[in-house]
Amino acid sequence: MNVGYACLTVGVSGTKQRTCIMKNATPDVLSTLIRANLEALDHILDYNITNGLKLFRVSSNIIPFGSHPVNALKWWEDFHAQLEGLGHKALSNGLRLSMHPGQYTVLNSPDAGVVRQAVADLRYHTQFLDAMGLGKEHKIVLHIGGTYGDKKAAMKRFTEQYHQLNEDIRQRLVIENDDRHYSISEVLAIGLAEGIPVVFDNLHNRVNPDKGGHRNYTEMEWIAACAQTWHAEDGRPKIHYSQQDPSKRPGSHSATLDAGAFAAFCQDLGDCRVDIMVEVKDKNLSAVKCANAIATPDIRRLEREWSRYKYLVLEHSQRIYLAIRQLLKDKGVYPVIEFYRLIDKALMTPTNPANAVNAAQHVWGYFKDTTDEQTRRRFEKSLDQVSRGESTISLKRLLQKLTVVQQQPYLLDSLYFSELL
Repeated sequence: MNVGYACLTVGVSGTKQRTCIMKNATPDVLSTLIRANLEALDHILDYNITNGLKLFRVSSNIIPFGSHPVNALKWWEDFHAQLEGLGHKALSNGLRLSMHPGQYTVLNSPDAGVVRQAVADLRYHTQFLDAMGLGKEHKIVLHIGGTYGDKKAAMKRFTEQYHQLNEDIRQRLVIENDDRHYSISEVLAIGLAEGIPVVFDNLHNRVNPDKGGHRNYTEMEWIAACAQTWHAEDGRPKIHYSQQDPSKRPGSHSATLDAGAFAAFCQDLGDCRVDIMVEVKDKNLSAVKCANAIATPDIRRLEREWSRYKYLVLEHSQRIYLAIRQLLKDKGVYPVIEFYRLIDKALMTPTNPANAVNAAQHVWGYFKDTTDEQTRRRFEKSLDQVSRGESTISLKRLLQKLTVVQQQPYLLDSLYFSELL
């Protein structure tokens, strides 16, 4: 069972995507942005390979204004070598990429202009995946669209527009239930009738459940039904998994995922083999958490994770920091659920000056014997400011700079610096 995440990679340097406003979108600016974004994608793929994350949703903005006339670059030619290299890296490491056009890509709109733009956007997404040399199992996920006061007519428009798409687009397109208009039973009906693979979204289904004859279906029954719409050339069936943020409106993704709930969900899947795209605010951090929750037990997975989290946890709670250290002492067990429960609890605990100072002093320990007097004075001044309740940003910037200059391997990937990236 493969796990992945969408678009952004949290706490990993060199992975930030860039864009610009339309008035600045000159050929030179666009070319610079595209090159930088493809380099960022390269770093993301490396991170995913290292962490065993086999799925990744590429941001639609990787080519700024990719479907807009303002971008007249033949980017698929100008960046052919880079795109081909990225595709080769993905394929040779068993990665599966996807894209998900945004809310304005609406095939079933009664407005012909909106439909034309939607088709152009789907053409761009298809061209990007094609330029990477990726097979048809690398999909483009789309919602059905709006209802416009007549759902049956809107569904009919979708199928009509779908059949007018070029075959290369149709071969990549998959459809998903949403949290407002189209329930999983309605999307599944379209998928079965038109031969389109269907992606089941668990949170959307909870917010917008089936109101027809299948309202008593369990999530697992819906997943099994959707899996039947996928064929060998489409790759393994995909689902979207998320958890509700209890403090926000229904359908809002949680800040992080509960590892225990995810593991239980996967247990319920039984023999149903699916790829799982997690949708969550902390992106890759929860994806790694979920992958570890269902992985073959190996304490080294948690030790690697702890090396990234430890100083961030210490900044929030020394008590939990010590509890996790104790938890990991027994190398014969794999306490993955408790490990992440403690991390989640720590990160929900507000920081205070004493803990912030303590964590910074631990990090400073890597440099205190190798820095000059001026740097030492800067550190002490920043530390004093933090002890008086001021922001930690200046202090962390100094420590991060030292980490990069001295190439401290234990700190380069530390989430202690995540707010700076």
